[in-house]
Amino acid sequence: MSEPLVIIGNGMAATKLCEELGACGLGRYSVAVVGAEPGLAYNRVLLSDVLAGKLPATDLEMKPASWWAKQGVTLLYGTPAASIDRESRAVVLADGRRLPFSRLVLATGSHPIRLPLPGADLPGVTTFRDLADVSALLAAAKPGVRAVVIGGGLLGLEAAIGLAGAGVATTLVHLMDRLMERQLDATAADMLRQAVEARGVTVRLQAHSAAIEGESRVTGLRLADGEVLPADLVVMACGVRPNADLARATGLTCNRGVVVDDHLATSDPAIFALGECAEHRGMAYGLVAPAYEQARVLARHLAGKPAAYPGSVVSTNLKVSGVPVFSAGDISGEGAEDIVLRDRAHGIYRRLFIRDGVLAGAVLFGDTADGLYFLDLITNRTPIAPLRAALAFGRPALAA
Repeated sequence: MSEPLVIIGNGMAATKLCEELGACGLGRYSVAVVGAEPGLAYNRVLLSDVLAGKLPATDLEMKPASWWAKQGVTLLYGTPAASIDRESRAVVLADGRRLPFSRLVLATGSHPIRLPLPGADLPGVTTFRDLADVSALLAAAKPGVRAVVIGGGLLGLEAAIGLAGAGVATTLVHLMDRLMERQLDATAADMLRQAVEARGVTVRLQAHSAAIEGESRVTGLRLADGEVLPADLVVMACGVRPNADLARATGLTCNRGVVVDDHLATSDPAIFALGECAEHRGMAYGLVAPAYEQARVLARHLAGKPAAYPGSVVSTNLKVSGVPVFSAGDISGEGAEDIVLRDRAHGIYRRLFIRDGVLAGAVLFGDTADGLYFLDLITNRTPIAPLRAALAFGRPALAA
């Protein structure tokens, strides 16, 4: 008889876990997936394309209903989990239903960060995290509307580019001196700024948000120096924090996220966590690729096969107005040598960071075709001495 397995969260991580379980452990578990959002799992990475009008929302769907049925998964979406009864081994839903489990997986994702600014509760202030946010922004994106996006990381760029693509006069404000400061060096970040501005987004760096102006609704964003940027919309896209609410409430060990071991098990051996809500070896990843790696490991572990998660090398891919950007590994430059290739005429830039004879990090702008090659070198700690002379030019022809 199949064991009851409940997955809380109906996003990309949960979908990948069900896919991997189907490949290596189909039939072992009777799987129920609980989702708070009122529809099938969708690809959050493409939300900015929906906002810009490049894709209909229906194209974001990860898997059709027929796929879930074929996997034998019971979907309970639109009804969030309210609590976990660890003693009775049951998930309690918001409508009072109880789902028994022998194994439980938390795939609850992240909360968008909302800055505690005066006026943050005014109508017209929103986040950029899910389809409901996009629907609200699309409804507000009328001719003549002015928007200010707070945050110059991946989320902020996606929101600003999407709004500009929808015809909204958009200003992006960022506290730091460059965009995507965690993923890009100064040169690549400046090239990215120029590409964003070419799409019609005004970029304001080293701009500290102080308050949101308005009475009955938002009218502007006031900066710390007193300047007010007029706005009919203010979008907070300053990052995310792991959604560990249920885990904390039920007494599981949590730091920033739900603490898991190399098998993705929490402090309760019957409960697991993966994706953006999980914290492994002090790292809470806010990206899709680590969640997929965790899903593969957890599926094998749940299927009774040997598997362990060693952690992930973080990489970021972004396309701005057709200009690709790639970043992977440690780009701090501390204790590292660097190799730089710059082709100004073609807008191509590559900077590779070498430490202890291996590639430690890479930043690519304008041509990211070799991104996965560099990521593989970083992940496997491949000695690069034989490759060094031509490394900046990418994958050797014989290795293609």
